[in-house]
Formats: sequence, C-alpha cells, structure tokens
Amino acid sequence: MLLVSKLSASYGAINAVRGVDLNVKAGSFSVLLGANGAGKSTTLRSIAGLHRPVGGSVKLGGQEISRLSLHRVVKAGLAFVPEGRMVVAPLTVEENLNLSHFSGRTEPDLLDRVYTLFPRLKERRRQVAGLMSGGEQQMLAIGRALMTRPQMLVLDEPSMGLAPAIVDLVFQSIVELHKQGQSILLVEQNAAIALSVCDYGYVMKRGQIVVEGTADALKESPEVLEAYLS
Repeated sequence: MLLVSKLSASYGAINAVRGVDLNVKAGSFSVLLGANGAGKSTTLRSIAGLHRPVGGSVKLGGQEISRLSLHRVVKAGLAFVPEGRMVVAPLTVEENLNLSHFSGRTEPDLLDRVYTLFPRLKERRRQVAGLMSGGEQQMLAIGRALMTRPQMLVLDEPSMGLAPAIVDLVFQSIVELHKQGQSILLVEQNAAIALSVCDYGYVMKRGQIVVEGTADALKESPEVLEAYLS
C-alpha cells in the first residue's frame, strides 16, 4: 500500500531524514516512534507532499507520489492530519468537513460515516470550529481527512495537548477506523498507547530507522523499553 524507500529530506544544510524505509501494508496500522527532533514529522510531511524530499521514493498503491503536490497526493488516496489540527476557525464543523471534498458539495454518506465515528461532531455541526475544545478540533481534523475517502490515513501526534480522557476517546475512534479496514500510519508521542493499538512499529533516531518490528516485539525491545516505556 504505502512503500517508502530510501527517503531523505533536508532543511538547508540539515539532513533531517536519511534513507528511511517504511512498508505499511493495506489494512495495517503502523506507528513511527522517536524522540523530539528524530525526523518523524519531516518524514510524514515528505510523504504527504508538504515537504519536497531530496531523495528516495514514496509509492501509494504502486503509484509514485514523492514529487506530487499536496492536492495531488490527496487525490491519489493519502490523507494527512498534521500536528496542531489546523481547522478553519471561522467556519462551522460541517463547513470544515465539506471543504475537504473535491466537489465542495455535501456527500451524505461521507458525513454519516464521520458523524457515526464522532457523534460529538454531529451534535456541534453548526458550531464555529474555533470555539471547540482541542479534543473536538482533533476529531474534526480526522473527520475532515476521512471526507477524501483515503486509502491511507496519516496522523501526526493526534494526542498532542489533549487531556488523558480525551486521548482515550480519540484513540478509540482511530482503532474503530482500523477495524473498518482503514490503513493507518501514525506518529505518536505516547508510545505505550500507540503500541497497544498498532500492528507494527518503527523507531527513528537522528533521521534514520534504528528498530522496527511487530508491536509485541517492540514492547520487549530494550531500546524501546528504556527510551519510551520506562
């Protein structure tokens, strides 16, 4: 589904990502772990078309997408939910959701899917997004991504800045999406919760993948235990 080969990305003279390989299979749920500054978010931004890589390949369903614009990456079937949510504050919940659909028109089946997954969004569908809580905005950001019918959903730090109870609620919804067959690649600061729900994981350090394996194997990895689960 999503095959990343030898991906490299830079900011000026700084090599932020160096030769990263990822293989996220259809229907799977993978997590990318690492300390702040390890290159996780740059990797996701490079995959999603927000940052132009300097080398390597990114293929979605066999199609090369590493040189496509964000809009074309979305059309190819990859939806990215960035850190910080970035909802359109002056618009209502429903207007935010409809912005993501290519036609700009309401798609009842897509809205129903989002509202079933996030009932709180349905309750607040006419509320201005900028007045919502951080957790509600995160739900809206994920819902907006789902309005594009993605083959691959890519999430950057969905728990960032949220209260523990809201984190649990958001992750319950992400797990439900996976149960429905959604392919997911996640960057998450909370390694314990990420490894409890995903199938496979990668650990980044200084721009490179240093450990990878099943979630169960990573839970027993000395490097992961010491750095993220102690």
